[in-house]
Amino acid sequence: MKSLQAGTLEKNLAISLYRALTGFIIGGIIGFILALCTGLSKTMNLLLDSSVQMLRNIPHLALIPLVILWFGVGESSKIFLVAIGVLFPIYINTYHGLRSVDPKLIEMGRSYQLSKTQLFFKILLPGALPTILMGVRYALGVMWTTLIVAETLAASSGIGYMSTNAQNFMDMSTILMCIVIYALLGKASDLTAKSLENSMLQWQQAGGAAHNG
Repeated sequence: MKSLQAGTLEKNLAISLYRALTGFIIGGIIGFILALCTGLSKTMNLLLDSSVQMLRNIPHLALIPLVILWFGVGESSKIFLVAIGVLFPIYINTYHGLRSVDPKLIEMGRSYQLSKTQLFFKILLPGALPTILMGVRYALGVMWTTLIVAETLAASSGIGYMSTNAQNFMDMSTILMCIVIYALLGKASDLTAKSLENSMLQWQQAGGAAHNG
């Protein structure tokens, strides 16, 4: 494997991780904030939700030619694509989670004269948390899928670039290595998300039981 001999594997792996995590954080934050706006405000829901749903139906990978024209083939284009891919799963699941909280619980919170902040942190967010975490887990899969395509089509570094470059030299061992690395990264991120989901929901259930007790 030429890339291992040249010592470039670690560098390209670090670059791919940077692109993936940066895009995930940016897209996740934007998606979460948009969902809070539309999920908690009827006015913002009327103004924004239909537009976000319309944009969601556009395959984000179809934007690659346009993104390359806007940002070139530098880091910005990959991070932008990952952020767009992550944004919608986070948005949809957070929005759905907030809107599906039991209205009786919300009414009960209001009867106890909870402030809007207290209502959000004590009732709305805990009620929406399982759906939000499901969205995070799904978004991690989209993150890697998007990055693989972005690095394969327009990149000069990263694991996807290594695979494309190896293809040009018929270096089958490096291509297989890149596939295995992507598979392991996807597995690791899914296990991390699943562990986070289990720990947070157990903590939430334990906190609720203690409160009820």
